Amino acid sequence: MPKKVLLFLAQGFEELEASAFTDVMGWSREHGIEGVELYTTALHPEIRGTWNLIVRPELLFNEIKQETFDALAIPGGFETAGFYSDAYDERLLSLIRDFDKENKIVASICVGALPIAKSGTLRNRKATTYDLSKNVRREELANLGATLSEGPLVVDQNIITSTGPATALDVAFTLLALLTSQENVLQVKKFMRFI
Repeated sequence: MPKKVLLFLAQGFEELEASAFTDVMGWSREHGIEGVELYTTALHPEIRGTWNLIVRPELLFNEIKQETFDALAIPGGFETAGFYSDAYDERLLSLIRDFDKENKIVASICVGALPIAKSGTLRNRKATTYDLSKNVRREELANLGATLSEGPLVVDQNIITSTGPATALDVAFTLLALLTSQENVLQVKKFMRFI
């Protein structure tokens, strides 16, 4: 049975970051050794990304059967586009805690790390987040209990965090490797023309 990723899209999600997950998992199904299924969810029946892309998620949040998923993916987004109202919603924070309790992977890009930290899951664990804009987001991450780590991508046990959109594909490939194998990642990268 193929592994399954639940992609949570907050209002104001960053489109490039979300598309890295959809593309890498999609290419894995088409050309990988082991395909991974991906399903989108949100707190609303229709959401708008930071750059105004409108999306209708496949699953409404209350339709999620958490036990059927192997990983949770959280792209970041912009405060000015409403990201934190959804990202800090207790329903998402509770879902993050549930995934972590079962040692399931929680992968984030950029400020997608902040709801993971807000849930309490990153307390005393290494993590990173967006590191420009006077380090405001990194300070917030530390204030939420995370141990700040340098580098564009950080993996601590089952949690993946990163610094911004430029890391999106690296996060998606890291998630694919953890769910399947490095051999599968190389196969997908070959067909996506990375190698």
